[in-house]
Amino acid sequence: MTGSGWPAGSAPARRRGPELERAILDAALEQLGTVGWGGVTMEGVAAGARTGKAALYRRWSSKADLVAEALREGLPELGPLPDRGSVREDLYLLCLRMRDVMRSPAGEALRAVLHECDHTHADRFREVIRKGLHEPAHQLTRELVDRGIERGEVRRDAAAPMVADVIPALFMYRSKMCASEWPDAEIAEMIDAVMVPMLRA
Repeated sequence: MTGSGWPAGSAPARRRGPELERAILDAALEQLGTVGWGGVTMEGVAAGARTGKAALYRRWSSKADLVAEALREGLPELGPLPDRGSVREDLYLLCLRMRDVMRSPAGEALRAVLHECDHTHADRFREVIRKGLHEPAHQLTRELVDRGIERGEVRRDAAAPMVADVIPALFMYRSKMCASEWPDAEIAEMIDAVMVPMLRA
């Protein structure tokens, strides 16, 4: 063993730039998943990334800055979505993608952080959800509704901005108030009982 605790000849190569940043962000997500917001420390993340704490502070001035970027970078992208031939199938796929984002490691960590951290930091992490999930979902919903209008299956006034709020609002409400994890059947029910009747030409 060397003085660093690594077997002789096996110390990790020095990483720089994007490679090091990716290792740090991954370590931050792993820490969030194991010890939660309150247990995350810059020292712990540095150890997980096999780097020095100074490397973190050169890039992020605080734990909150680091965690926000780890969550933002870790959330999967929603789109683009293929055209499945009907607004019902398009919206169903969008909802599956939204659920997958919130079930991803970053999505699970983000939900946990929002429950655990104080009000000041919660506002910052809610912004991560807004930018990473809600705004893309709104944009994709509008695109899917426009597709349906072009096909003649969706009424033309359904392109109103309020319509794009319905799916994210139901996701948030049922997740927070009903502890729903959105099984496939519940997503299908929302599309068939709420969205399709509301959009139908």
